[in-house]
Amino acid sequence: MRNWLRYFFFLVIGCFGQIASADRAFDVIIKGGTLYDGTGVEGRVIDIAIRGDRIASIGDLANATAKTMIDARGLAVAPGFINMLSWSTESLIQDGRSQSEIRQGVTTEIMGEGNSMGPLNERMKERYVREQKDIKFDIKWNTLAEYLRYLEKRGVSCNVASFLGATTVRESVIGLEDKQPTPEQLEQMRELVRKEMEAGALGIGTSLIYPPAFYAKTDELIELCKVAAKYQGKYISHMRSEGNQLLESLDELIRISREAGIPAELYHIKAAGEKNWSKEDQLLARIEAAQKEGLKIRANMYTYTAAGTGLDACLPPWTEDGGYPALFKRLRDPATREKIAAEVRVDSNAWENLYLAAGSPDKILLAGFKSEKLKPFTGKSLAEVAKMRGKDPIETIMDLLSEDESRIDAMYFLMSEENVRKELAKPWISFGSDEASQAPEGVFLKSNPHPRAYGNFARVLGKYTREEKVLTLPEAVRRLSALPATNLGLDHRGFIQEGMFADVVVFDPATIADRATFDNPHQYAVGVKHVFVNGVQVLKDGEHSGAKPGRALWGPGKTK
Repeated sequence: MRNWLRYFFFLVIGCFGQIASADRAFDVIIKGGTLYDGTGVEGRVIDIAIRGDRIASIGDLANATAKTMIDARGLAVAPGFINMLSWSTESLIQDGRSQSEIRQGVTTEIMGEGNSMGPLNERMKERYVREQKDIKFDIKWNTLAEYLRYLEKRGVSCNVASFLGATTVRESVIGLEDKQPTPEQLEQMRELVRKEMEAGALGIGTSLIYPPAFYAKTDELIELCKVAAKYQGKYISHMRSEGNQLLESLDELIRISREAGIPAELYHIKAAGEKNWSKEDQLLARIEAAQKEGLKIRANMYTYTAAGTGLDACLPPWTEDGGYPALFKRLRDPATREKIAAEVRVDSNAWENLYLAAGSPDKILLAGFKSEKLKPFTGKSLAEVAKMRGKDPIETIMDLLSEDESRIDAMYFLMSEENVRKELAKPWISFGSDEASQAPEGVFLKSNPHPRAYGNFARVLGKYTREEKVLTLPEAVRRLSALPATNLGLDHRGFIQEGMFADVVVFDPATIADRATFDNPHQYAVGVKHVFVNGVQVLKDGEHSGAKPGRALWGPGKTK
């Protein structure tokens, strides 16, 4: 009997030992790194363990075991970064590795600046396919939620989420024409918003300088936002003007936030055009006054003085009433061309004239064409191309748009470095690339992206944190991770804490830097060593592992 009790005692002790041992066994241990957990507090040297898709333990893990051990001594460990403005909607279909962003530590991409990949009707699908450029794909979804699930099933290295584009909702019901919705049409639009919010959209996104978004009145946007607000959604906007009517456009955003009862955010905050640079202080002060009033107003930014959009942004919005086919028809009519050219030459408050905002045609860089015949102009300024063709710059714009039958990607040098630094100093501003994730290979080499595609986030940590000390490292990490995650209401993301999803970046704060330039944009950032997405290693010793563990993330109002 005594021997049996002794056996039972050791059996129990052994079981507890096995349980304790199993409890100390992890999938990944990141040892000896300096943890910046997203809260903004100073870093601390500590070990981090991952089990499955979660952070399992933080502390002294000297006696613990793991399948993968990462030596992070001398390196920073942080939550995965969140890109508040991603245009990877098509590039992730082409290449799900999200190379240019993963190599900067970006683990989550947020889409939906005015246009979103759903809801789509058959007419819209036909247009999307017809207007595709270098990246070709079939549209195998109808709703925005179906698109996000399509990416997840296809395989992506990053997490993805999206706002619902107000422009997309408008086109679904009204089309591309400059007209106001009937009461019945407005109700149809509200119903589309309701369905997508219940399916997990983050809120309503607008891009109000571009037609047909330009045609929407404030009241229309308020009505859509009221629906989104019921599902804890947000309103995020490329405002109606970032230049001559900058402050008035901010007033519109604040009005929408107040009347719809919805948090609001400015996309890529800026004062565009030299004559408007002095408005920056007023812009920031008005936002902070609204915050003191109790309104949740935030912003995001990219860390460059050049914007990137279409060459068609040089033309008045009425030229695209009816869509691109109507624009190209107008550009081929001599009398209409004269009218368009005359309007482009006038500095108006009625619309955002990026041709004049740039200051001169040598500050407009042509970056991406649809036509193989015109691709040799990639990387040249509008001034250079106009000279080569022996034409006036405005005539050249109209000729190129007509010939290429696309919006033509372009970059506009519009902002001041001083204002970029002022924005960087604000604790309520997060970061977005306003570009697509890509790689220096294949179809991506057929056009020149803005260098922010490869460098926006590394630039925050290298140029502005380490070199210029505009930000401290703990604050930079908070602004890249926890701030956007909290603003968006992302579930268990944005911090390194036990129980959070294991989106983790390990980087060298002494070497992290952007390398992409306007002349040579297809260059990866350096300094990021390891990246984990949902507990799976996507970047190992600076090289992509090929893993695609990214997931579709949903807004807090998701009901189905």
